[in-house]
Amino acid sequence: MRVLIDYRPALRERSGTGEYTHQLVRALTSASAGLDDRLAVTLFSSSWKDRLVDLSDLRPASVVDRRIPVRLLNLSWHRLGWPPAEVIAGGTFDVTHSSHPLMLPSRNAAHVVTIHDLNFLKHPERTRAEIRRDYPALARDHAQRADGILVSSAFTATEVEVVLAVPRDRITICPHGAPEWTPRDRQPQAGYILFVGTLEPRKNVGGLLDAYERLITTAGVPDLVLAGKALPESHGWLARIARQPLSGHVRHIGYVEPSQMRQLYEGARLLVLPSFEEGFGIPALEAMTIGVPVVASRRGSLPEVLGDAGVLVDPDRPADIADAMCRVLTDEAFAASCAKRGVERARAFRWDSTARTVYGAYQRAMEQHAHRH
Repeated sequence: MRVLIDYRPALRERSGTGEYTHQLVRALTSASAGLDDRLAVTLFSSSWKDRLVDLSDLRPASVVDRRIPVRLLNLSWHRLGWPPAEVIAGGTFDVTHSSHPLMLPSRNAAHVVTIHDLNFLKHPERTRAEIRRDYPALARDHAQRADGILVSSAFTATEVEVVLAVPRDRITICPHGAPEWTPRDRQPQAGYILFVGTLEPRKNVGGLLDAYERLITTAGVPDLVLAGKALPESHGWLARIARQPLSGHVRHIGYVEPSQMRQLYEGARLLVLPSFEEGFGIPALEAMTIGVPVVASRRGSLPEVLGDAGVLVDPDRPADIADAMCRVLTDEAFAASCAKRGVERARAFRWDSTARTVYGAYQRAMEQHAHRH
C-alpha cells in the first residue's frame, strides 16, 4: 500500500495537529506496529522558505519537499482540486491522507482526511487565514466526498456524523498515543500550575486567569505557567498578566519544543486545561503519562480522555476551576490518587495500536474508492 501523507502541519512548531501528524507517521513506519512490509509512506511538504529538517526517526518514509508557498498551494488544492498528488509528488499512490478536513487531491488514489474537531464551524470568528476562508465553506462537501475520515475521539466522530452528514462506517476513531515517558517521582509540595496550548479563545485562557486570580490571595499558591504560542488575539491576556494582581505570579514562556516537553511537565504540580472544546486534548494525556494531576473541562473530548483520572469542571465557571485547582493543591491524598489513576489510564493510549487502526482505515478507504469508481 502506497500512502502520501501531508506532513506540512509538522513542518514548524509541532503543536496539536503537527504533533499528531509526526507521531502517527513515526508509528506507521515503526517496526512495533508490524506494518513495514505492507505500507510504503511518502511524506509531502511544501513551503517557500521552510524546509524539512531531521526526520531520522521517521525512516523508512520517503520525502517530497516542494518550494511552493503554502497559501498558494492550499488555494489551488481547496478550490480547484489541482494539481493532483501524482503530478506534484511525482508518483503513484493508493491513498492520499490530508492532515486536515480538506482533501489532498489525486487522480486515482483513495482520499482520507483527518478531522480533529469542528470548532471552525461553530466559531469561525475564532479562526484565521485559510481556515476561516476555506474550512466552513468546504468541509462538508470534502467530508462527504472523502473515502475515509479519521478522528481522534468519539466526541468528534459523533459531530462529523451528525453535523457533516457522513455515514458512520466511513469514520474511524484513531486516538493519540501516550508519549514514551516513565512516571516521575512525585514532589507534592513543589512545582507550578501548568497550562499547555496555543493562547487562543477556544482554550479559555481568560477563564483560567479569572480562576487563578481567585487563588493568589491564598498563601503558598504556586505560579501559573502558560506554555504555548501567542496569537494576535492573545494581546489582552498578555497585558493582563503584566499588571497587578497577576504580575509576578503568571509567566508566559511561549512555544515549547517537543524535546523539552517532558521536562516542562516534570516541573508541574498540576495541569489545568479549561478549554471550551477539544477534539482530543494532548496535554491531558501527556500530563497523565508522567503522573501530573489534571484539572480539565467537561466539554468536548476531554471527559473520554481523562476518565476518572482527574477533576472535570465547567469552563464557564471560574469559581469551579479555582475550587478544583485548590483541592489538588491542598489535598495531597487526592492529588496522589489522581496521579496514580492517570498513569494507569495513559497506558491504554498506544501509538502502535493507533497505527494499526489507521492502516485498517486506509484499507477500507481503498475499498470504498473502488466501489465508488
